[in-house]
Amino acid sequence: MVEIELDGQKVEVAEGSMLMHAAEKAGTYIPHFCYHKKLSIAANCRMCLVEVEKAPKPMPACATPVTQGMIVRTKSDKAIAAQKSVMEFLLINHPLDCPICDQGGECQLQDLAVGYGGSKSRFEEEKRVVFHKEVGPLISMEEMSRCIHCTRCVRFGQEVAGDMELGMSNRGEHAEIETFLGQTIDSELSGNMIDICPVGALTSKPFRYNARTWELSRRKSIAAHDSSGANLIVQVKNNQVMRVVPLENEDVNECWIADRDRFSYEALNGAERLTQPMLKQGGEWKTVDWQTALEYVANGLKNIQRDHGANSIGALVSPQSTVEELYLAGALVRGLGSDNIDHRLRNAEFGAAEGVRTLGTSIASLSTLQRVLVVGSNLRKDHPLFALRVRHAVRHGAQLNVITSPAALRHADAWAMPVAQAVLADASAWAQGLADVAAAIAAEKGVAAPATGNATAQAQAIAKSLLGGERKAVLLGNAAAHHANASSLLALANWIGEQTGATVGYLTESANTVGAQWVGAQPQTGGKNAGQMLAGGLKAAILLNTEPEFDSAAGTAAAQALGQAEMVVTLSPFKANMAFSDVLLPIAPFTETSGSFVNAEGRLQSFHAVVKPLAETRPAWKVLRVLANLLDVPGVSFETSQDVLARATAKPLAASNATRAAINLAADAGAPCVAPIYQLDGIVRRAPSLQLTADARQEVTP
Repeated sequence: MVEIELDGQKVEVAEGSMLMHAAEKAGTYIPHFCYHKKLSIAANCRMCLVEVEKAPKPMPACATPVTQGMIVRTKSDKAIAAQKSVMEFLLINHPLDCPICDQGGECQLQDLAVGYGGSKSRFEEEKRVVFHKEVGPLISMEEMSRCIHCTRCVRFGQEVAGDMELGMSNRGEHAEIETFLGQTIDSELSGNMIDICPVGALTSKPFRYNARTWELSRRKSIAAHDSSGANLIVQVKNNQVMRVVPLENEDVNECWIADRDRFSYEALNGAERLTQPMLKQGGEWKTVDWQTALEYVANGLKNIQRDHGANSIGALVSPQSTVEELYLAGALVRGLGSDNIDHRLRNAEFGAAEGVRTLGTSIASLSTLQRVLVVGSNLRKDHPLFALRVRHAVRHGAQLNVITSPAALRHADAWAMPVAQAVLADASAWAQGLADVAAAIAAEKGVAAPATGNATAQAQAIAKSLLGGERKAVLLGNAAAHHANASSLLALANWIGEQTGATVGYLTESANTVGAQWVGAQPQTGGKNAGQMLAGGLKAAILLNTEPEFDSAAGTAAAQALGQAEMVVTLSPFKANMAFSDVLLPIAPFTETSGSFVNAEGRLQSFHAVVKPLAETRPAWKVLRVLANLLDVPGVSFETSQDVLARATAKPLAASNATRAAINLAADAGAPCVAPIYQLDGIVRRAPSLQLTADARQEVTP
């Protein structure tokens, strides 16, 4: 440790730290623009100049290493004068168009200009003009004259997103931040560039000119898409979601969010929202009141239970639904005497429940791994925030190994990080690929292999990698979870984990995949699984927050199978499943209801509604509770979602990635069902800006 004196205060920091780090530790604010704690040091803006005793001139705090006994003054006349001089230069070419700037009210330059800017400018020449750039549907670069060349956006792309889509061309007053050759910004994390831009050069194209920052209320929430459980600040005006930005949580999402968490809010205000209960009568849809709709559903379910038995009733539920909603859906179905409920809509194999499948380690630990084996995943597109952490680990020396399909690594930078070893094969050969790695590990350790494998050169390289290092993980992706031979993949992964000391876990697909398992939203006593229900045979189907045509492995065949049922009840925020449903019940999306999600690592995170339910929309947990009451299901008279949560989670989370399944290396026909990045759920599918992106136009398969 090194001790310095900062503004008269003794501060101890690690050797190699910069003065900015010492100031942060001491709680002293030094004005800056280019410095960001998650990015490398650039020292571009010079706003952080401070006085260092015995130094001939002011020094940049972000790029000056601490030395023992150093005396630093951040608020001396010399430091303040230097900072004011830098501000004068920064404002020379700045357009000063704050009244029409989207960044107005939350702009670093605006804030610091109040304290360090002059009352008038000595610069009388014409200001330079930088022409706008068209870079895609998410980011606006219309006012690049505002850019101060801090290069935060450039460094973010290169270091965090892994794809350097922006760069600086030319020098001096001709310097510009731009994409090259007319390319667009296509990173799945691109919206974070908007957050870290300290001026109004990069702004949100969907949000642009919709509201002023001081008009917005800020409310905490949790992302409802992939399994990271990213923490959000949802910004609201007039009971409408206007913008979504990250809430910093180092253990979960750091200070970043994926674009689908940031921009999918557009769907919440779209024309496809279902605002009133609807019944299909004589082939035509008619709006009705809630009492009529719920009584119609209750009477229909009673009649089907009486005529065909309880086993003819089933529920297909989305793992994007909350813990409370999934618990009540299970209580409703089981209260009728059926065990036909399942959230595993995209699975091809349905093993008996042996524990809750989780990541097997903490999300934060992904950043510090030294060896990684990813099986059956397009990591960058399936789990952008997990990929970000693995990318950080790789930048610091970790070795990433992959067993997946050729499409997932169709070109060298498909994952935006170096891949040490890759076994690229069709899904039917993944089990054999794992068996080969296991055989190589067995040969190295002199133990019996769990299955017949061929220790190829690639398998030996992966084995050697996994046998080295200290912190390591075997991660099974969405395609591995949905695989027709999923249990064998898990069994082989577990054996490899035991022999190498690696943790083993699933990346898990959706916001509440883990929570769905925890509350038993899958058959517990031999009921029909999702595959069986989607193949036909149900007389009554309850669809919670899902569109089986798009959300299941059955695809378009699901519509035909469900169309044969006597009653199909859809609970959705959108006008969905209209071709084969008999009843549509408008339920609240995650922004309009309280609830809880359990992310991949098993972290339970609860949230409140950030806006009131739209029109006649009602929270799904309330709809399910009232429906259960009408059907005389006992034990569901809850007053609040917190009461439901307490009941649903009364049994501790039994996280276990163990399996008793026998290993089968037989080839399997058909690729696993995996949703492209912007087709994951109904909200993302209905977000116009996301559907205009390059990722939406080009399907990416694992």
